Amino acid sequence: MLPEQIRAELEIRIAEADHPQELAVDVMLAFQEAAGYLSERALETAAAMLKMHSLEIEEIATFYTFIYREPVGRNVIHVCDSVICWLDGSESLMDYICRKLGIAPGQTTADGKFTLLPACCLGYCDRSPAMMINRKVYGHLSRDRIDDILARFEREEPA
Repeated sequence: MLPEQIRAELEIRIAEADHPQELAVDVMLAFQEAAGYLSERALETAAAMLKMHSLEIEEIATFYTFIYREPVGRNVIHVCDSVICWLDGSESLMDYICRKLGIAPGQTTADGKFTLLPACCLGYCDRSPAMMINRKVYGHLSRDRIDDILARFEREEPA
């Protein structure tokens, strides 16, 4: 589930922490990085590592937008729907991406290449509307810019 080296590093960090529960997000993200999402088994293992109840880990996981409790595509697109981005047209851009990829928000393309999700704020208000793909944020979006950005990801082959 977790590469042994990463698990060992996490266990050291947990053992050295004054309050190991503060590492919950880091531990969940490590499991997600290894498997693409936080599975039920990974959630339970994370809880055991942190000496927390699995319900506590579940509560944290469902609070954070960037922790995925279900499988996602290789490239996760978060379209900002904050007030500023909404005023600058994010809703029509989300619709455009939906049509372009043939999916609705929350869905993954049939080839597993993209998952499309809304995000309540990406912190790019000065460059709105914005979206994030795999932790990289893109601002000043237009349909042409979206086409250019997605084309780069469409050309990539799976790892």
